Amino acid sequence: MTLPLLGTAVTLKTYPLIRDWICGPGRAVEIQDFCEIGVLEHHHSDLLSEWKKQLDGHHGPRGIHGPFFGLDISTPDTEVRAVVQKRMCQGLAVAEALGADLMVIHSPFNHWHQLNRTNYPDVYPGLMDAAAACLGPVLVRAADVGCTLVLENCDDTDPAARVDLVREIGHPNLRVSIDTGHADICHGRYDAPHVVDYIAAAAGYLGHVHLQDVDGYADRHWHPGDGRIAWQPVFSALAALPEHPRLTLEVRRDLERLPATVARLEQMGLAC
Repeated sequence: MTLPLLGTAVTLKTYPLIRDWICGPGRAVEIQDFCEIGVLEHHHSDLLSEWKKQLDGHHGPRGIHGPFFGLDISTPDTEVRAVVQKRMCQGLAVAEALGADLMVIHSPFNHWHQLNRTNYPDVYPGLMDAAAACLGPVLVRAADVGCTLVLENCDDTDPAARVDLVREIGHPNLRVSIDTGHADICHGRYDAPHVVDYIAAAAGYLGHVHLQDVDGYADRHWHPGDGRIAWQPVFSALAALPEHPRLTLEVRRDLERLPATVARLEQMGLAC
């Protein structure tokens, strides 16, 4: 197995804690300040300026987490859709300013859609059409700034739904993202397939992975190894893919522990 160099999600508050560990080997960062509620709605040039200063000396790949609170890319309401598109394009402007080539966005699919695909046969194709219409102009802008959107699973219980959407849209700047913790929650709470099946379903389309551990009950964002996910099968499934997605540790607390967490994964022969 080729050992991947793991990147990490950071905020302006947490990045300085592990800057040297990130910058030394050139790890990827995923900046998450700009998805917080209200940030893109208001003047955020000071935040951008401070991030540009902090990134001096960082030469690894960069991404951002795009806006998602209250933003449904599958909304059929055209006026609401215009707001979603505006926020997505604002996120892409941030990505361009920070030299980021990847932006995470959230999936519109949930367990209700999976349960009622036959019961309400028009809902699923309607959702797909609405999401494609919403993302159309956003993807034009993404191509202009050289940024790829990656569609992350949240309440998805069908591992193939996002892949179907990405395949149907067929744009080179749209790929699939997997959050290991979100997948395991759906596995534990809704009897959805295991995270390795989410990975297998995304083969050929996977551009990004959030690595986080959970207890199968809630969205903990624990360090890998602190929860119940079996990481050997996860990394083996990733190694079996034809592509090499960007792997990002997305833990919520104690980021200063990340070097030790990655060292533990390295001892297992999984990562570096």
